[in-house]
Amino acid sequence: MAIIDTRRDQMFPILKPEEIDRIRRFGDIAHARAGAVLAKAGEVSPGVMVVLEGAARVTRRDALDETHLIVEHGPGAFIGELAQLSGRPSLVDVHAVTDLEVLRIKPERLRAVLIAEAELGERIMRALILRRVGLLETGAGGPVIIGRAADGEVIRLSGFLGRNGHPYKHLDPDAVDCAKVLIERFSVDEAELPIVLCPGGQLLRHPSNAELARCIGMVGDLDPRRVYDVAVVGAGPAGLATAVYAASEGLSVLVLDTRAFGGQAGASARIENYLGFPTGVSGMALMARAYNQAQKFGANLAIPDEVASLECAADAGQSALDGYHLKLVSGETTQARTVVIASGARYRRLDVANLDQFEGSSVHYWASPLEAKLCAGQEVALVGAGNSAGQAAVYLASQVKKVWLLIRGKSLDASMSRYLIDRIKSLPNIEIVARNEIVELEGEDGQLRAIRHRDLDTGEQVRCEISHLFLFIGAAPNTAWLNECRVELDNHGFVRTGQDLAPGHPSLQTSRHGVFAIGDVRAGSVKRVAAAVGEGAQVVAAIHAYLAEPVTTA
Repeated sequence: MAIIDTRRDQMFPILKPEEIDRIRRFGDIAHARAGAVLAKAGEVSPGVMVVLEGAARVTRRDALDETHLIVEHGPGAFIGELAQLSGRPSLVDVHAVTDLEVLRIKPERLRAVLIAEAELGERIMRALILRRVGLLETGAGGPVIIGRAADGEVIRLSGFLGRNGHPYKHLDPDAVDCAKVLIERFSVDEAELPIVLCPGGQLLRHPSNAELARCIGMVGDLDPRRVYDVAVVGAGPAGLATAVYAASEGLSVLVLDTRAFGGQAGASARIENYLGFPTGVSGMALMARAYNQAQKFGANLAIPDEVASLECAADAGQSALDGYHLKLVSGETTQARTVVIASGARYRRLDVANLDQFEGSSVHYWASPLEAKLCAGQEVALVGAGNSAGQAAVYLASQVKKVWLLIRGKSLDASMSRYLIDRIKSLPNIEIVARNEIVELEGEDGQLRAIRHRDLDTGEQVRCEISHLFLFIGAAPNTAWLNECRVELDNHGFVRTGQDLAPGHPSLQTSRHGVFAIGDVRAGSVKRVAAAVGEGAQVVAAIHAYLAEPVTTA
């Protein structure tokens, strides 16, 4: 059943008159005539609106622009979802059914409500989140991707939106008639697929993630004159923890990430050793909560916005007011008094000549429901022996016919948690192939047909007909963007901090005064979600100490 059927009361709570009175100071009264448009999909709405008198109707539009009712709000109900928390474009249409009086609360004041009114704020926040989940179930308000399911570009775009918690619809012209209708309507040639229809009516052909994000209002322009207290580069568990703790303590925070919130942790199908979740939690669910929490406290999350370089106008010993400039790939610049490097790592690629021909369509670095749907009922190969590989193998085993787990070592004992090893050994459709490596990929037109792997001890090669290959072979530190600033790295490219630089050097601070490093990108870090979150909290204390230092000149 849909979430709107199972949790309707929590999705659409009715506020009591005394509760509305408590939050009146956060908003202003507005009136609308019957039939007036209160919000339109693809356009920024004025914020959350509490209905005082009258009724309003919330609807969604499908790919053919037909309207479907979601809910009708009366007195005591409030209009809005997570988009109104962050001031982003509305995902739904809202019309006044009758003459209407509402209490209008702007995004920055809504965040004040959530903090000042703890119990009421919890109910409102839960409703906003559940409404977004409901929109994700139907794809309401999001862009429409038209292209074939196996197309690597369709997979990329779908994955990008899904991992950012944004609704979307995918229409395959081989399976859905209305996709053909839309292709004809917009006079699109087959070679131009996939195309994307944005809620505002724009048509994109083969868009990049950044182009799509700007079209649907996920990111906006950054003010180059604003100086943030903290700029966090990377929105994995370490970066999001920094954002939550820093913003909740009154610091102005900007978070930048090139892809999506959650990092590698967000790709984990189930995390079972994170404190407080005895039954486990999906990486996406855990990171989505952290992402929403950071927004609640007022952090500005610019995703996807990739940092090209860190420019060190401020050198060691200079005033904290001098700050740092970050140059983005888009050409924009932003400023911050301190910078937290939480950029994690980039996935290592298999050393096979034609790997790039199959990446996106047949070779995957994530194991999410999107990829599982592509290979449901098939045999797949997975390379890797760490916890991420183990979690992916266990998840895929529940979706596919068989998982061939290829590892270079003799066993999993040295690199994987015991609970995952035991889980893998208990599953009959996972077969471990030890002391082997992939040496060749076969296929055409971007579709993998077979792999060839070699025994490291005997040299014997085996060919297996496989259409989907998952790679979890570790990652290299994502630090190339630090070259201009010359932040000191170790021999493996990880950022050196604290005692690793010199006795008594401030904890988590890099060789640059006011630049800190946390999480997987930091030399000597413990590669666990809990450790990353802990460092995210710890670095905020270090930032406060740095900002409190007496102002000096070079």
